[in-house]
Amino acid sequence: MPDFELLVIGGGPGGYVAAIRAAQRGLSVGLVEKERPGGVCLNWGCIPTKAMLRSAEVFHTVTAAADFGVHADNVRFDFAAVRQRKDGIVKGLTDGVAGLLKANGVTLIEGHARFTGPTTVAVYEAGPSPVFAGGPRYAAAPTEVRVREISARDVIVATGSTPARLPIPGADLPGVINSDGAFGLTEVPRRLVVVGGSAVGAEWASLFATFGTEVTVVELQDRLVPLEDKEIGVALGRSFGKRGISVLTGSTVEAIAESASGLSVTVGGKQARQLDADVVLIGVGRRPNTADLGLDIAGIDTDARGFIPVDEQLRTSVEHVYAIGDVTGKALLAHVASHQGLTAADVIAGHTAHIDYNVIPAATFTHPEIASVGFTEDAARAAGHEVITAKFPFAALGRSQTFGDTEGFMKIVAGAKHREVLGVHIIGPSASDLITEGALAMALEATLDELADTIHAHPTLGEIGMEAALVGLGLPVHIAPRKR
Repeated sequence: MPDFELLVIGGGPGGYVAAIRAAQRGLSVGLVEKERPGGVCLNWGCIPTKAMLRSAEVFHTVTAAADFGVHADNVRFDFAAVRQRKDGIVKGLTDGVAGLLKANGVTLIEGHARFTGPTTVAVYEAGPSPVFAGGPRYAAAPTEVRVREISARDVIVATGSTPARLPIPGADLPGVINSDGAFGLTEVPRRLVVVGGSAVGAEWASLFATFGTEVTVVELQDRLVPLEDKEIGVALGRSFGKRGISVLTGSTVEAIAESASGLSVTVGGKQARQLDADVVLIGVGRRPNTADLGLDIAGIDTDARGFIPVDEQLRTSVEHVYAIGDVTGKALLAHVASHQGLTAADVIAGHTAHIDYNVIPAATFTHPEIASVGFTEDAARAAGHEVITAKFPFAALGRSQTFGDTEGFMKIVAGAKHREVLGVHIIGPSASDLITEGALAMALEATLDELADTIHAHPTLGEIGMEAALVGLGLPVHIAPRKR
């Protein structure tokens, strides 16, 4: 008999969710994890960055308090306290995940798992925490001290990803960090160059700019957040410019060198120049954590980039072995990993489950926030759709005016014939919360008519979905109609 009916390797937002669901389905479950439960999301990604971004948001609000008739004197921020608050939130949530695993009867096994066969692994002791760019990380490297052997009927690989290294001369110099290394900073840098203007780079740029850092973002594409709808990226670029963040699009960092004042960054491309910096943050790309797992021993296929190909039920090339989360390369988002975890666990337990990868919401927590789901306008046209677009500004919402945040808009991409919702794109206050209506609309194959006919509470930011739908129908109420 195997030790467990299911063994999950990796306790991130995919792995721990899969373990809990499988246990709820009546399976005996073991979970191998070498860090604190919660993975990158809870320890080094989603949660800690959003905790720090919230501190930056509060600081921004207090410094602008006079606009609301509130006067606050001698406003300052304490970066050590910001980090301490972040650490407290992370510990509370990771401890909470450990508690949930225990409450559901999941056996948590500390260490690094390495396959010895298709459904057998050896667990090795985790060694001292390695030093990474920016300071010590909690993650521990495996040693050659074998702790135990484990067999299972089924195995789920959920080992996540880490920031990719770029082949930039000087990228290994002190002061050059990745997104993990940013958490090792003990003080706010005076001058920061961010390599990459996608979600990770844009969020760190927004955060440090709020705390007073002189920030320059270098982006290879012609706009920030290039995976978003073009109008969203252009709008974020304008917003960053108003905040004093320099954005160099169509450009690349060619080299980094030490200088008398810190670091010298050579930028090539359309906006070539030399930049001085105290810190350079590389926020581009991630690579799967598939090395040192013994995948070749188990016979598990990987692609040229190291990701593990899976089918619709998350099965790998080896029977009884599944993969979920970032290692699959499907969509490197925590909520996708969680849904994949639920799906894989249900399939293993004998239930029917699937994922619709066409309806995946995404959010970028800059100021202003960005969120999207479905086709961009260009992608919809490229896919052969005849489309209509509808856009409504936050400035025309009463709640947005009272809230004191009127920047941005919602844009809906819909089919021209049936008016079905093909994509929703938001830049503005609470975009990450508002996008859920767009995701639900797409999941239910809703139309602009149905969005417009749904009564929305007033005054709310959520009314923007109804208002944008009315624009698409040619029946706007709270903005002037478009000229025909």
